[in-house]
Amino acid sequence: MTVPSVPGQLAIDATGLEAVKRQAREDPRAALKSAAQQFEAVFLQMVLKAMREATPQSGLTDGEQGRFYMQMLDQQLAQTLAARGATGLAALMERQLARGLPEKAGGAIAGIPEFPPMPQVPAQTRPLSPTAVGEKENGAPPHVREFIDRLWPHALEASRATGIPPHFMIAHAALETGWGRHEPRLADGRPSHNLFGIKAGRGWSGATVEAATTEFENGRAVSRTERFRAYASYGEAFHDYARLLTGSPRYAEVLGSQDPAAFARGLARAGYASDPMYADKLTRVIGSDALRMGLAG
Repeated sequence: MTVPSVPGQLAIDATGLEAVKRQAREDPRAALKSAAQQFEAVFLQMVLKAMREATPQSGLTDGEQGRFYMQMLDQQLAQTLAARGATGLAALMERQLARGLPEKAGGAIAGIPEFPPMPQVPAQTRPLSPTAVGEKENGAPPHVREFIDRLWPHALEASRATGIPPHFMIAHAALETGWGRHEPRLADGRPSHNLFGIKAGRGWSGATVEAATTEFENGRAVSRTERFRAYASYGEAFHDYARLLTGSPRYAEVLGSQDPAAFARGLARAGYASDPMYADKLTRVIGSDALRMGLAG
């Protein structure tokens, strides 16, 4: 017995949910995948609803009938995006919940993608440990969950522009700011909203902030003070980040990347940072329990 394909169902379709329940008794693994996609569809529908409510309405959509059909459109759009794995949330939930299911030979769980193994780096060469970015053995601490919740809508928007999974970009911001605790601040204490360590450069005409940073020259760490871009909001920071990646040919291999290690290596090869361990650090954050628990929490 099989459950009808997710793209053809709405998350609120009782018939579809009943089919998932029936399949759970016969094929728990396949049912788990469908249920995770349904949850992601509901989540995306809530996001779309919030966006609609924040946008001034006029014209044909300004009325009860217009809102009714717009809601139907959002439901189907959310379902289609979930089926394509647009946010990666369903895959994360699937892997988290599948821990209680029996494993097949070899230890891999059928149908559920494995996170890449963490690079084995000698302890003395690890300037950034998992706990340095907020990871705890018992799950994500409050400031990590708050960091993810605050940035998630902006990461979704940037994901649509770059094709990069939103949780990859959340992890990148976490690496650069220590889960938001080390964001560069202006002289009066206001946040710069610079989440990705993007320097001002000669072509930048906007606001700037000075901050201490560590650069690597000939393999040696050197401390210096640099000028970084300052933004009016986190949304503006994500927009500039997406514009940087899509506007430069050197980041071509990063765009649309779905593999954590490949994404991190692509940034490093493109010269995003001078730290020779940058790709390893970013890969660890993407695969960290802090990020997984924060997304699930």
